[in-house]
Amino acid sequence: MKIETAGWVAQNDKMPGNARLRVYGTVTVAHPGVQPSLALRAMQDKSFALALELTLQNQDGIYPQVVTDKAVAFEMPGDHSIIPKVDIFHDGKLLTSITEIIDTH
Repeated sequence: MKIETAGWVAQNDKMPGNARLRVYGTVTVAHPGVQPSLALRAMQDKSFALALELTLQNQDGIYPQVVTDKAVAFEMPGDHSIIPKVDIFHDGKLLTSITEIIDTH
């Protein structure tokens, strides 16, 4: 199954007292009952790049078979200025690499 994604953004928010790294984007799923989520990948690269795993979870219920775009997000507290890029994987395959990380203050 091919995964369609779009609009990936990585943001290193350096606001004092609430510093965090945010990664978010949109995933196209087969129906509204599929819930995407992002989590730290078990295997991290030896570089400082951050590897995330995109998973799709089917929720219980009956849903119309309508292709749906769903937002997905990941947050990690702290200042992560050292991270040069974010790689997003699904089923062991690289979906995308976010090489531009936005710094906000």
